[in-house]
Amino acid sequence: MKYLLLFTGILFSVLLNAQGSFEIYALKYAVLKAPTPVSNWVNNGPEKDSVSISFHFWLIKSPEGKNILVDAGCRMDLSNAIDFGLTDYERPDSVLLRLGIPADAVSDIIISHPHWDHIDGLPLFPGATVWMQKEDYTYYTGEAWQKPVKPGGIAPRNVEFLLQLNMAGKLKLVDGDNKEIIKGITVFTGSRHTYNSQYVVVQSGVNKVVIASDNIWIYYNLHKMLPPPSYGTMNAAGYIKNMQRMKTQASKPQYILPGHDDAMFKKFPAINERVIRIL
Repeated sequence: MKYLLLFTGILFSVLLNAQGSFEIYALKYAVLKAPTPVSNWVNNGPEKDSVSISFHFWLIKSPEGKNILVDAGCRMDLSNAIDFGLTDYERPDSVLLRLGIPADAVSDIIISHPHWDHIDGLPLFPGATVWMQKEDYTYYTGEAWQKPVKPGGIAPRNVEFLLQLNMAGKLKLVDGDNKEIIKGITVFTGSRHTYNSQYVVVQSGVNKVVIASDNIWIYYNLHKMLPPPSYGTMNAAGYIKNMQRMKTQASKPQYILPGHDDAMFKKFPAINERVIRIL
């Protein structure tokens, strides 16, 4: 019996590896100049403790040679970026080029949510097919702009570009939770950081990596199971529930990757000063 179990385990491992192994990187394009209070990012978080905030996106290299981004960063001529105080900025396509990958080699971009710091960089990657939650797209190209206007962190020029992508046939609208959009890459919803934000789970051989993006702002949210303040989610209970789900999805705790905690760049091997390799 024990030999059968051993054989079954080996076979399962072989089958998982047969799906192919992805390479996963995090790429930093900007930071906030000074640490900010944890309470800015965590509901009831301590004001006396601080966290260093970075702005980053992710690269997934598929076994077939595709270059897939999760989020696209932003351009620095956007008033939101200037007002927010971004510093140490490098344009996202230039950061990607540090890995020898030109912008036109990006095949797909999975948008976790349409805030300016995650989608304003889309025009830098003109050849990419963009994946976005259907409900996020519908809300932020429509109802969010009705009076009283409630677009949150959505920049008008980004909405216009999403419309252009859609008309050009380059936007794929994902309808709901637990959808495998590319073999080995599945998206999940429920945190409601925006109207229906999504996060990404990558099955790479025997490993599963959760790219949470802003469905976990910083590690403190995850470690204490606390949502962000009210401006960070439309459903605090859903935010917590999804963090709990992420813990069951990642093959290791360190493979849950938050959206803005600069500490992530100290947890994985550095390729250069702006890029780390997760897997």
